[in-house]
Amino acid sequence: MSTEQLGIAATSAVTIRSMLAEAERSLHAAGIEQPALEAAWLLEHVLHLSPLMQRVKAERPVPALDYARVLALVARRANREPLQYLLGTQEFCGREFRVTSAVLIPRPESVLLVREAIRRCGQNPAAIVVDVGTGSGCLAVSVASALPDARVLAIDASADALAVAQANMEQHGLDARIECMQGDLLAPLAECGFVSQIDVIVSNPPYIPDLDLVTLQPEVRCFEPHLALAGGPDGMDVHRRLLQQAPVYLKSDGVLLLEVGLGQAAAVCREAEESGWFRTYDVLRDEGGIDRVVCFEKKEEGRNPQSGQPSIQTATSRPSS
Repeated sequence: MSTEQLGIAATSAVTIRSMLAEAERSLHAAGIEQPALEAAWLLEHVLHLSPLMQRVKAERPVPALDYARVLALVARRANREPLQYLLGTQEFCGREFRVTSAVLIPRPESVLLVREAIRRCGQNPAAIVVDVGTGSGCLAVSVASALPDARVLAIDASADALAVAQANMEQHGLDARIECMQGDLLAPLAECGFVSQIDVIVSNPPYIPDLDLVTLQPEVRCFEPHLALAGGPDGMDVHRRLLQQAPVYLKSDGVLLLEVGLGQAAAVCREAEESGWFRTYDVLRDEGGIDRVVCFEKKEEGRNPQSGQPSIQTATSRPSS
């Protein structure tokens, strides 16, 4: 907005009521499903007034600079940039997490990973838990918060994602308890002597089939990290790599918990069983009834029928965030 336009806005005394109406119209025209609610949230972000107080003070003038800031946010949202990136936060497991375009926005389905990791550590409070592809760090923070004696490792290939994760760990007072490691999938563990030492590995890997990416909502397709979404031709490339690498680092009876996409659970379970290293002990459904998390336990005497040994990978080849 130009200085002249700001001057006009100031002299015309745009009120909170008219600003809300203008924002709602723009968002509605852009196809946003809840334009009134999102308009109120954007105003709250700029004016620091709750939606209730916006109604109470509806006739209060909006300063010109605040008006310009709101318009800029509304334009970005109308362009389908995710609201969470505009506000900079997303709630997960009852906590607020900082999010940027460097990380996948936490989804409620991933709470299943946290709950199962906590349940499996119930008799082992000093467990070692690894979060692979930590992104915002929401899984690592949630697990560490619930298990104060556990050792939690958070891995991501993206330095930008790890910076966001570390900021969230500091925000929740857990930066001294969670170790951040940069590298591809489980590769950083090979350099730190964790062979057969890990109790639980959790991961929300990319699982969208490559050809399905174009069908995603523009908020996801155009703004969230591609490498956190694209899972290869059938969406299970990273799952296969984790199934291959995890036996090296898991203890006997250690568990691997993986989030999966629609229709993938049976195939991932089959490949885990056929590897010779795992038994499937549960498949967890999300609130929509979709098989969302597959739960594997490492067999005490596991064996890979094809190679006889699981793979230890030390070279970075593909990021996961």
